[in-house]
Amino acid sequence: MTMRFGLRLGMAALSATLASALAIPAQAQTAIKFTLDWVFQGPTSPFLVALEKGYYKAEGLDVTMDPGQGSAGAVQRVATGAYQIGFADVNALIEYNAKNPGKEILSVFMAYDFPPFGVYALKKSGIKTPKDLEGKKLGAPVFDASFRLFPAFAKRQGIGKWEHVNLTPQLREQSLVQGSVDFISGHYFSSMLDLKARGVKFDDIVAMRYSDFGMNVYGNGIIVSPEMANNEKAVKGFIAATIKGWKDVIADPKLGIAAAKKRDPLINEELELERLQLSLQTNIFTPYVKANGMGDVDPARFAQSVKEVAEAFGLPTAPDVAKVFSNKYLPPKADRMVVK
Repeated sequence: MTMRFGLRLGMAALSATLASALAIPAQAQTAIKFTLDWVFQGPTSPFLVALEKGYYKAEGLDVTMDPGQGSAGAVQRVATGAYQIGFADVNALIEYNAKNPGKEILSVFMAYDFPPFGVYALKKSGIKTPKDLEGKKLGAPVFDASFRLFPAFAKRQGIGKWEHVNLTPQLREQSLVQGSVDFISGHYFSSMLDLKARGVKFDDIVAMRYSDFGMNVYGNGIIVSPEMANNEKAVKGFIAATIKGWKDVIADPKLGIAAAKKRDPLINEELELERLQLSLQTNIFTPYVKANGMGDVDPARFAQSVKEVAEAFGLPTAPDVAKVFSNKYLPPKADRMVVK
């Protein structure tokens, strides 16, 4: 009886030890609140796929994901500590860092090597070139990234004056179609397809992407709070998991749209699939990314873009480039290579 009792006791102790060991990963999960820059759409679906497939969990991260209301808002969410990680326009980050020395937020992964910013008009308006925008009405939300950068574009193109009409995102494209504004600003893959959804053919749109006119700035990337930047393991894990999500969506774009539809059942699947593919073609698969993989930046180009953005926003000085972007959290180049 004594031997049996001892054996049972030993087995019980072993079971308890195993149960405790198995429980460690769950207890060790790092809670992360992640904010997107905008609503759930095709271009940001890789984050949803990474979440749905458990890639973040596998890295020891318990991630909750929320839609946003613009890049400036996403930066503020991370700055206040309400969210630890975000997806936002790096140019909004440059402005924040310049105005908040000592509280800098860091970009750790560049997603849009080619920026999606631009302005759009209808051919029937007679607008053909940037100079034709002189004195015209620009419809845009005040927080729109393309609107924020428009003064720099205007300066480059010699546009001296224009009238801003403050619009909600929901009314932006509709206002252009109705003729209450002469041109609008927005992400290329958003405004072009939102106009298409309202019956406008691509051939009837005059698209002026800033990068086509000498503005060599970057677009959206993953940003982290100062506190999260100190948790190197968590940040590296988040990026590694996100890259897996990107690769899955690149291999099967419909996978991303299905994940987005679960979050927003009202999305137009066909439209979002086209939006995703357009973002991949115009913002992701650039010559630099094809050669170097996703996530990193060209140091010289990035330094120049920081100066250009600081000038565009009228900042007294450009922030320290090293405090705007860091590639130390990125996986090896081989793990970041993507094929289209």
